[in-house]
Amino acid sequence: MKVFIERTKEKKDLRFSGTVSSLLKKLKINPVAVIVTRKDEVLTQDQHISDNDRVKILSVISGG
Repeated sequence: MKVFIERTKEKKDLRFSGTVSSLLKKLKINPVAVIVTRKDEVLTQDQHISDNDRVKILSVISGG
């Protein structure tokens, strides 16, 4: 799996198959602070992702 982490500009190649939530736990990323996308589609925490996917982990920014 190819993972791009926007906040740190990191690109990682991982062997992973499981839920979005499990991936974030593995990477020690707070799920409240990010959204995960695959092919520009927002994924929910319980959606399954597989080893051949490319995902982006994007920081959530709020303002006022």
